[in-house]
Amino acid sequence: MSSCAKRGHRLNSFILSAATLWQRELVRFWRQKSRVLSVVASPLIFWLLMGYGSNDLARYYSGTLVLTVMFSAIFSTISIIEDRREGFLLSMLVSPAPRTSLVLGKILGSATLGWIQGLLLLVFAPLAGVRIGLADFVPVIAAMFLISFTLTGLGFAIAWKMDSTAAFHGIMMLLLVPMWMVSGALFPMATAHGAVKALMWANPMTYSVSLLNYTLRLPNTGPGAAESLIVTVLFGIALLLLCGMIASQKATRSAA
Repeated sequence: MSSCAKRGHRLNSFILSAATLWQRELVRFWRQKSRVLSVVASPLIFWLLMGYGSNDLARYYSGTLVLTVMFSAIFSTISIIEDRREGFLLSMLVSPAPRTSLVLGKILGSATLGWIQGLLLLVFAPLAGVRIGLADFVPVIAAMFLISFTLTGLGFAIAWKMDSTAAFHGIMMLLLVPMWMVSGALFPMATAHGAVKALMWANPMTYSVSLLNYTLRLPNTGPGAAESLIVTVLFGIALLLLCGMIASQKATRSAA
């Protein structure tokens, strides 16, 4: 077989494996429709209570979108632990499919679920006084998918090392909820002081909230639009590479 044919075969194997895992995540979700209610309802109730309580629904809207995607990332990446228990993960590791296709397929599948659940909240945009025109729609949904991808990558990296769903859920909540609280979702960077403001600048989720503010044309006192986009993209790429490294190391140890 020529080198070109081999490369084509590897590429086809990579795409097929990733697409199969992506589809598997969607099918699994479709069979557990109650997850939609649990993931979307909690941020929605929080947003309505905070928004109506402060008489400023727009202030918390972008943060609520990120919160919805974040919850979805937590619930979706738990499937990695479940797959390990059921033996499905081991079968993927010993298969001839590239490890990177495994990583990409799982992350894309979970990220797509988070993205879809985040899109459901766009129906409530008029309550926040947000008007999403045709010119704004593509940047908004693209930003939401990018954010979903990065948060899912973070969840994947943590879940890969975990054996307990309870422990994973606890760690994710302990890590992600504080990140969300100092991301500009609850209070603007302009009013933050001292160490909290420094944490906001160092927090990747700050740039996610800021990116959504720009695409939704909401007031923003955080990082600039270009800076928010660049940091979010780089964060997603770094997490994807990290997940690939972790999966390869795990595969090596399992084979040994």
